[in-house]
Amino acid sequence: GIQSIPAVVAFVDGQPRDAFMGNKAPNEIEKFIEKLIGPSGPSELDMALKQANELLDKEAYAQAGQIFGAILQQAPDNEDALAGFGMAALRLGHLDEAKKAFASAALETKHAGLSGLRAAIELAEQAENLGDLGELQQAVEGDPENHEKRFDLALALNAHGKRLEAAEELLEIVRRDREWRDDGARAELLKFFEAWGPTDPATLSARRRLSSMLFA
Repeated sequence: GIQSIPAVVAFVDGQPRDAFMGNKAPNEIEKFIEKLIGPSGPSELDMALKQANELLDKEAYAQAGQIFGAILQQAPDNEDALAGFGMAALRLGHLDEAKKAFASAALETKHAGLSGLRAAIELAEQAENLGDLGELQQAVEGDPENHEKRFDLALALNAHGKRLEAAEELLEIVRRDREWRDDGARAELLKFFEAWGPTDPATLSARRRLSSMLFA
């Protein structure tokens, strides 16, 4: 039934629902779309996720977790909320709750936040039985070539929220012995980056250091 150009037809479930022909002003096009799918702009869910993520960035983990949890009551499969709730739980020291959140996600998910949560959970599990942070620091100071202890120190520092210091220890291993554990220090540093997120200041700083070290 197209008789002139331009012609716009909106399809829903494979069937034409509405149409218009001829040039339309932007506000007329917006009204056409709103009639089909409702008002444009962020939904209540989008605004709640934004608020929760801002709280997470501000390290207000308890408040962020409450909002993410409320979202999950309404949308149990929402991957943004699962990732946020799990990360908030992990930062509060609730490893089991973080694991449950990750386990609730689809097995083959490619969600960046959930990938970061998985990496953070793995790091937390690695750090569980490392011993006293002060003892690890003393051991490395006493034997700077003890890469095993330096690696454990990096994990412990990260578990205590000292990201820059943790990255520094792994970078030091890379500087001293790139081939240690088949380049294991660099691989672990990449896991840190995944857990921290690509825009975290520690990620950006350590990634620059690593690049200049590898390509010098």
